[in-house]
Amino acid sequence: MSSAAGAQPAPLTGIALGITSVALALGTFMQVLDGTIANVSLPTIAGNLGVSTDNGTWVITSFAVANGVTVPLTGWFMQRFGVVRTFTVSVVLFTIASFLCGIAWNLESLIAFRILQGAVSGPMIPGSQALLIAIFPPNKRGTALSIWAMTTLVAPVLGPVLGGYISDNYHWGWIFLINVPVGIIAAAISWRQLASRETPTRKLPIDMVGLILLAFWVFSLQTMLDLGKDRDWFHNSLIVALAIGAVTGFVAWVIWELTDRAPAVDLSLFKRRNFAFGTIALCLGYALFFANNLLLPLWLQEQMGYTATWAGFVAAPSGVVAVLITPIVGRLKVDMRWLATIAFLAFAASYFMRANYTPDASFVTLTLPLLLQGVAMSMFFVPLVSLSLDRLPPERVPSASGISNFARITAGSFAASIITTYWDRRAALHQTRLTEVGTDYSPVYRRTLDQLQAQGMSPLQAAGSVMRQIANQSYLLSSLELFWICGWMALVTIAVIWIARKPAPSQHAVAAD
Repeated sequence: MSSAAGAQPAPLTGIALGITSVALALGTFMQVLDGTIANVSLPTIAGNLGVSTDNGTWVITSFAVANGVTVPLTGWFMQRFGVVRTFTVSVVLFTIASFLCGIAWNLESLIAFRILQGAVSGPMIPGSQALLIAIFPPNKRGTALSIWAMTTLVAPVLGPVLGGYISDNYHWGWIFLINVPVGIIAAAISWRQLASRETPTRKLPIDMVGLILLAFWVFSLQTMLDLGKDRDWFHNSLIVALAIGAVTGFVAWVIWELTDRAPAVDLSLFKRRNFAFGTIALCLGYALFFANNLLLPLWLQEQMGYTATWAGFVAAPSGVVAVLITPIVGRLKVDMRWLATIAFLAFAASYFMRANYTPDASFVTLTLPLLLQGVAMSMFFVPLVSLSLDRLPPERVPSASGISNFARITAGSFAASIITTYWDRRAALHQTRLTEVGTDYSPVYRRTLDQLQAQGMSPLQAAGSVMRQIANQSYLLSSLELFWICGWMALVTIAVIWIARKPAPSQHAVAAD
């Protein structure tokens, strides 16, 4: 039965508002954390389960695919069952799935439980966002979004640190088991505080064709992105087949959703200018952030000799700065396009600073650009999410949040695949160029070998030491190039922000774009 569509409940106040906000934020934190925490622990998981790292990548892929299918369906779930019920049940099921992942006995069982975990977690991020907006007064929407943004931005930074520490010191299962107490607390508080504020529900037909097409193209795309690098991309027949499936499936899905009377995903939201360009800017900015957040620890661990834990410590200050500044940004009453512009300028400056790294860069030198990135992070999510939700009626916010989060997550997957592929390929090119002068006919090369042998190395050891330095320099040059490109892309993205119209003074104003 559908509940009556009464007036919007009054916002929460005082202690109730604070406790509920923390519970909702924990829901977001767990989901985002689980998207990154397993990445750094993958070699440990694969070794413990007795499988290759290539097979172990399905632990990551299975979660991403299942999550990618259910995130854009958030709007349908919440209209059918209610926002509070959908979010709370999602957290409970996610907690159970996390427990099952933690006690998995082989790779097959872990992949099955990761599929379950990804599928049930789809509504958690959009649900927490929609509920935070609902429990705060309209004039405090910026504060609500800043709370959501803090957890969304800090979790990817803490994921590698926490995953690396657990893998180095405890059984890998604890990267999932730590979700259990957090999930119980988040679900219990959310239901206790918000059950009486359930949103109106209505019976909706199930768009089976739309669901099948969505699952098909998301599976094809995510699998292609995750496996492409290891299989030489389009030189592999499986990757070509997956690419064709992703493109044709996506086109068919878009046509179906735009013409169906009761679509599972409301793509008509993209007719609104601010939602369309706000989402595009959010995707581009997050893709750059995610790519750099992946590239720096990768370079530090593989070429600079950092452990997973210390590589995480390099990035950790950016999360701290973001947490401190984001609440302040949420209270600013300025045009959100200006704040987003400052964020992209800070991102660009941070990437350009990284483009000046040297092989002997100290911990402080490595960390300074990350502090500036923290400032950018604090001004990134809140303005762009506010811009994309501008002039949307409250009942369309869950659907809009689901679609924008799905687009953001997909953009992050693209960025991860592109950045790691080009990092290796550019390094190979630089290594080829550098080794061209490393021959017996090069006086510099001969002199270097003589100096190393004078220090006690054998001729073979000396040659190996030189080649190792060439490899380090090659990956450094590749990293610097990619940092430089990301800086310029951040500057170009500013133009997208200003295509959107100025947000309405009242965040709950409704108007057609």
